[in-house]
Parts: sequence; C-alpha cells; structure tokens
Amino acid sequence: MTEAPAAVVLAAVALAALALSACKATPPGPRPIEILVPTDAETLDPRYATDAVAIRASRLVHAGLFRLDPDTLAPVPYAAHAFTWEDERTLRVELREGVRFHGGAPLEAADVVATIEAFRSPKVASRHARMVEPIGSVEAEGARIVRIRLARAHATLLTDLELPILRRDEAHGPPRPDGSLDGLGPYVVTTREHGEIALAPAPRGVMPPPVHHVTIRTVHDENARALRMHAGRADLVVNGFSPTLLPALRDAHALTVSTRPAASLTYLVVRSDRGPLADERVRGAIATAIDREGLARTLLGGQARAASTLIPPSHWAHSEAPPFALDREGSRARLAAAGLPHLRVTLLTSTDRLRGVLARAIAQELADVGVTVDVVPLELGTMLARLASGDFELATLQLPEVTEPNVLRVFLHSTSVPPAGANRGRVRDPEVDRLLDEGDAVLDPEKRRAIYAELEARVRERAWLLPLFHEDHVTVASARAAAFAPSAEGRWLGLATLR
Repeated sequence: MTEAPAAVVLAAVALAALALSACKATPPGPRPIEILVPTDAETLDPRYATDAVAIRASRLVHAGLFRLDPDTLAPVPYAAHAFTWEDERTLRVELREGVRFHGGAPLEAADVVATIEAFRSPKVASRHARMVEPIGSVEAEGARIVRIRLARAHATLLTDLELPILRRDEAHGPPRPDGSLDGLGPYVVTTREHGEIALAPAPRGVMPPPVHHVTIRTVHDENARALRMHAGRADLVVNGFSPTLLPALRDAHALTVSTRPAASLTYLVVRSDRGPLADERVRGAIATAIDREGLARTLLGGQARAASTLIPPSHWAHSEAPPFALDREGSRARLAAAGLPHLRVTLLTSTDRLRGVLARAIAQELADVGVTVDVVPLELGTMLARLASGDFELATLQLPEVTEPNVLRVFLHSTSVPPAGANRGRVRDPEVDRLLDEGDAVLDPEKRRAIYAELEARVRERAWLLPLFHEDHVTVASARAAAFAPSAEGRWLGLATLR
C-alpha cells in the first residue's frame, strides 16, 4: 500500500478543518481537557504498567517518595519531606506531614514499607521488581520515618523511589488494571473504557486539586487526531504527529505547536557478536556514513538534535562529545580494510510511517558507501521478539525516557543479554561492565558523570550502540491547554497545574 503524498494529506486536513470550523468556535466550558494518544494503556496498575501511556497515566493517579525534576531529571522529594544518607547504604526518609490518600487514609511509613515489599514480592510479580532488588531491608520508625538499607551500594535509589506508594492494605492485592488502587497523585480514575480513561481532580494527595477533569482518548490514526484537534474536540497531543502535518496544525486557528528538548534517544542497535557486524571497523563505517544533521533537519522537520552521545544534552549526567563526522570516504575505507567493500544487511524498523521513512533514508545513505540494506517493517511486538532472539543485524529503536544513566546497564551489560535484559546487540565487554558497575555503586553525582563519560567514550570507540537523534517533544495544544508543557521524559504532570 502506498502512502499519500504529504501535500495531499495536508490538503485533506485543511478541507476537513474548514468543514468543521463551526465546532472550533465552541467556547471552553466544563468539558474535560482531552489528551489524545496513539495506543491504549495496557493497565493502570502501577505495579505492572510498562508502556508509555500506562506509565504516564498512572503517574497522574499515583505518587512516589520522589519525582524527577521536569528539566534535569534529578530526583527531588515528592511525598517525602526530607532525606538523609546516613551512610552509603542507609537512607533515612521523612514523610510530608498531612498527606492523605484519595480515599482519606493518612500516608504513613507503614505504607511505604508495604509498597516496597510488594514490588519485590514473587507473589505480586511486579514488572518493576528489579527497581527494588538492591534493597536489603525497609523499616518504619513511627508514622513518618522510613529507613531503607541497601544490600549493596546502589546510586540510583532516589530515582527508583519514584515508584508509586500504595496503601498498605492494597499493596499485596491482586492486579487492578482499572486504576482503582488508592493513590496520592493529583487525579483519580472515574471510568476506564476501551479507548478512554476519565480522570477527576483528587480531593487530596501530594498536590492541590487540579482545576480541570481530564480525558485520555486513544485515536490510532494521526490524521484522525489532527481532525479532532482542528474540530476543537481535543486539547493536547504530545509527540503524536509526523513533521509533514505540523505546518497545517501551526496555521490552524486556536492551536499552538510548541517544542522542548526531550530525554530521549533514537539509535541503531547492532548485532555485534557474529557475522560481518562483529567487526568494529564495519560498525564504525556505518556510524560515519549517516548524515544525522541532514536527517534531523529534513525528515524530522528540525524537531531533533543529531546525537553524539547516548545520554541526552538536558540530562544531569550528560557529557559533551564531538558530533559524528559524516565521512563516506572513511566509511568505504573501513569496509575495504575489513575485506567487505560490498555488504548486505537487514534493518528492522516499526510500522510507524515516520520510522519507516527514516529507515529507508538510512538505507539509502548506507547504500552510498557499499552497504545494501533490506528494510523490514514489523509490528513492535514482532520486532522486539526478533531482537530478543537475535534474529536481526540492524534495528532502529527509541528510548523515550532516559531518566537515569543506569538504564544503560539494561542495554549494554553482559548480564543483560536476552532474556535477562535488553542487551540485544549481545555486547560482552569487561570494560563496559566495569564502568556500568561503578556507575551503579558510586553516590557522588560528579563522579558518576565522569564514569558515564568514560562509558560513552568506550561505546563510541567500539560502536556498540550507534546514537542517531535526540528528538524533541512536540506538543499541539488548544487555547485552553496552551500553558501545558511535558517534562523532559514526556510525562503529563503539567496537566494538574493548568488554570
């Protein structure tokens, strides 16, 4: 099936907008703020939520001891009032006074203890058990003090304690995908139906009650999302439009298009333990054959930065590195030195239209240096299964939330080769392992930044993962939601402060 040219799509959207212009004039009233998403949340139970929509929706309903600064992503107190490291393995946390769950029960230290125990309980089988695995013990001291002792030094504990706190009598209960677990966040789930989640301002919690109700509506097709925004029936879309649609949305009356740097990474994963890509000269040739700046400027509409590092520039742990030089002659020379002046590989990508266009553009650039690329679009689940089994050579992937540099452990450490983790490239490098272990154990942020800078240099030198872009968050908003901005990792807590 062929895709409609961008001009045709834009014209269709414009005509539909004119036909629906009467709807656009509907004045703001009690209608909820409606945010459109491309896929349904799998579950609203924070113990099991892993997809982006589920994580973002559940964090509107629930709150942890800490949250992430919306710009730097450094952990800051949330349900916690204060904290002290008594030594490198003992954290003392004081809870905020007067905080209550939506149902009215006071937040107490026993709730935190029960939550951590539930997240690591085999009976609960939380998908986030690894986040609390380093904790040796957790104890309540009265109603407001929690003491957490680590089984081993673990630098990311504060970030890990972003996990939502559950009421002690619900923490070990059966799954509640409908979102009915009592929470501490600014919203409470009123209904969850197929394609729609309705949220109401919570009467109590860690934040003052929001002004607006919120509806999270699933609309799979981006043209349908554009029509709904043009018609004034929806208020927000974050990262839901390809660059070809943005000009028409910018020209629309009462719609605002805004961008902000995102804590994301688009990259190429390389099957590096076998075949021609096991040769780092071949991987290096691929790395220097791609015009990142040109692709970011054109296909991504300037809403991305060419990536020279894995950790995004806005992140507290980022260290500068020179951009990847576009060096096609050098790429050809590396391939010739490896005895592979002509090479054929497959490149897996998702069925998303923009991802497919990017993959085909990368294939063309690699063809210019003698690498023939067969682009294979796959549904995400099928692609991830092939990556896990090792049935690939190259693949384009995204990390939408690089919230903590220790996440690189899941993608690069030798103990994280599937099925144990997401080291899909099968990287097995003792130096990479050592640096990841040190980054996990050292508490001092400046020392950690230096460790991850050394890790970045090692990964770049060996071309284990090939960073491509740090894509911006692009928000399309109605007039009543124009003040909204997602956080650096793309979450929606800003909904709670709209007036």
